[in-house]
Amino acid sequence: MRSINFAASALALAIGLAATAAPVAAQEGYQTPPQDVTDIVTRAPSPGVSVSPDNDQILLLEREALPPVAELAKPMEKLAGLRLDASINDRYGTRATVGLVLQDIASGATRRVALPAEADISDVSWKPDGSQVVFTNTRSDAMDLHVLDTDTTTVAKLMTGGVNPIFQNPRWMPDGSLLVLTIPQDRGPKPVESLTPSGPAIQDAAGGVEAQTRTYQDLLENPHDEALFEWLTTSQPVVMNADGSGMRAIGEPRIYTSVTPSPDGEYLLMEWLEKPFSYQVPYYRFPITSAVYNREGELVQMIAEQPLADALPVQGVVTGRRNIQWHPTEDSLLMWVEAQDGGDPRVESDNRDNLYALTAPFSGEGRVVARFEDRASGAMGIEGTDDMIAYDYDRDTRELRQSLVDVTGGNAPRVLNLRNVQDAYNDPGSPLTTYTARGFGVARNVDGKLLLNGSGATPEGLRPFLRRFDLTTLETEELWRNSGEQLESVIDVLDDDGSEFLTFYESPLNPGNIKLYGDGTERFITDFPDPHPELTGIKRELVTYQRADGVDLTATLYLPPEYKEGDKLPVVVWAYPREFNDAATASQNRDSPYRFTRIGSYSHLFFLTQGYAVLDRAAMPVIGDDPETVNDSFIEQIVAAGQAAVDFTVERGFGDGVRVGVGGHSYGAFMTAHLLAQSDIFKAGIARSGAYNRTLTPFGFQSERRIFWDTPETYYMLSPFMAADKINEPILFIHGENDSNSGTFPQQSERMFAAVKGTGGTARLVMLPHEDHGYRGRESILHTLAEMFDWFDTHVKNAEVPSDDPASAD
Repeated sequence: MRSINFAASALALAIGLAATAAPVAAQEGYQTPPQDVTDIVTRAPSPGVSVSPDNDQILLLEREALPPVAELAKPMEKLAGLRLDASINDRYGTRATVGLVLQDIASGATRRVALPAEADISDVSWKPDGSQVVFTNTRSDAMDLHVLDTDTTTVAKLMTGGVNPIFQNPRWMPDGSLLVLTIPQDRGPKPVESLTPSGPAIQDAAGGVEAQTRTYQDLLENPHDEALFEWLTTSQPVVMNADGSGMRAIGEPRIYTSVTPSPDGEYLLMEWLEKPFSYQVPYYRFPITSAVYNREGELVQMIAEQPLADALPVQGVVTGRRNIQWHPTEDSLLMWVEAQDGGDPRVESDNRDNLYALTAPFSGEGRVVARFEDRASGAMGIEGTDDMIAYDYDRDTRELRQSLVDVTGGNAPRVLNLRNVQDAYNDPGSPLTTYTARGFGVARNVDGKLLLNGSGATPEGLRPFLRRFDLTTLETEELWRNSGEQLESVIDVLDDDGSEFLTFYESPLNPGNIKLYGDGTERFITDFPDPHPELTGIKRELVTYQRADGVDLTATLYLPPEYKEGDKLPVVVWAYPREFNDAATASQNRDSPYRFTRIGSYSHLFFLTQGYAVLDRAAMPVIGDDPETVNDSFIEQIVAAGQAAVDFTVERGFGDGVRVGVGGHSYGAFMTAHLLAQSDIFKAGIARSGAYNRTLTPFGFQSERRIFWDTPETYYMLSPFMAADKINEPILFIHGENDSNSGTFPQQSERMFAAVKGTGGTARLVMLPHEDHGYRGRESILHTLAEMFDWFDTHVKNAEVPSDDPASAD
């Protein structure tokens, strides 16, 4: 058999198509969907809810409807994996919170907070005692700092401009003062790019060193980018009183990524980026220095100096000290993790990471307090004790181990729980957290017992719970579980015994409100209205069906309000593939039949307003006991799952098996292109913001660990671009022109469209100006919906059903 040079073939094909593709059709202007859909899309959403640390009140964060695309068109600096707005010296983004309302939990009384005109609120943070809230307000050319007094509802401005929250929001110090990263007063003017280059941009590769990096976007590209990145991100830490007085600088201006006080307030752990920067990786892989300073800003001890991490193995970690942090309940105890396997997950090891502790003055090697069999993946302090809950994760088995670590007493860690993270039915729940008086988040602890809340997944649907877990006996007591025809989950517990708590309540008729339980009673404390009452009556059902190989699949079936039993509807199947180690976990139900059907933005559920049935979250599991090779059967498994979904619609009687479209976003778009190329199950497809040529993501993608040069056949096979000539059903590509997601470059859709068109297929390409991986602009979202409706109306709803089919449409 003739061998194929997959790399050369893929590259030649990509270059050829890019060079010969015909131009895209002229811009037709923004389109809009039917008026009833437009009305729903442009309504303001319900407020966000934040519970005060003292559990006495809630802060309602009012949000506005979608911003116009003109707001997305503001200048943006793409630097080191960040998108920055130089006019305000912050990360780029649109307005989110526009109003604040305080509500008393006990009485339900509300008080509106007086804010500046055209408020744009962000970086909201409660003081640990609940008496104040610090936040920033963005103006056209600066960010101001404000503090809200929750007793009087008055707002004081502490700073007019000068805040630099790119890497850290303003935070409360243990003594009630504020720590703020600010713009250095003497930083000078913004760097101006010379029209005459100072020289070429040069990068080197040292022979013999593997540097396998994902396809990151928005990276530095030249010396001007470096200068602008440094100018925008350099900050000066300052500490001030809560009324803005007594401001003093701590340390010198640097590119600080984190400045954290010790719980006793005596020290500051300061971490900053160093040069050399890289054009290959984002900022978080740049050299970083960690050091402890005292409260006067004097250096106490250097803790770590990590070099540039541009040559890590896929899913690897740096060697040396990483994840450095303060122990949340000790006065000034440093904790960190160090890899014992060279940071390489491919190395066989029964001790991948160690957890260390180090006391003041922070010199020496530190003391090992726990040895982890697998990669450390987080830790949480426990209220009133020096113990910590530590997690380590096995990427092969997907098992997460939860251990109780005695940090200062020397007792061996105790395993609290070990389970496959994909095993939703056996999820024990997560600890509810609280703030210490010094402002550190910890697991809530009442007499040696933790309070746990969880989703409560069952074969019949989600039934969230509240449990008490005894750290001594490891016994669990269930205090409350959601029941009835509604979906409720615990937000916070207001007392020590777990009898008074808040839930987020929703049902098919309730869009989601906060409910208070206590003293044997229950009542709503919010009354957010239905955002789209015209859609009342949508039918929602959790369904199961079986793939040809015997794997049970799940989906959520939606039928329009006017649906009558026996009607045959056009069907939209919307999905996103996921990898699993076994069929048992792949088949688990992770949804609820009692969830409110919330439809907004560019949701595919809007097809319900156009007379379609929607099979949402249709399971597309890719199952393999070896994560290294699970993708080798990706195509066969998703095709089988797609066929099972369509067969189900026929068996249930609402589908005719012919008028069926498939769609997905991101990895779901990748799936959609494969289904159209490798089967004739669907009449048409919608692929939003996807990646289609895996040779352009050669160092892994999604959960694929192998690199292109290890298995070029797999990368070739898993590139729907290589099978573009087989796509004989119409496909609509939609992509944001400013997509920053790793791997889903806008050119992925451009070249895939060119490939389909160049090989005689039917396709349409819609590139949305100024939009990212997810779409935000009002005009973009309305246009996306209009395109989706038109595409499936043309190619799915109005598709001819064979007359000899007993299920033919009228």
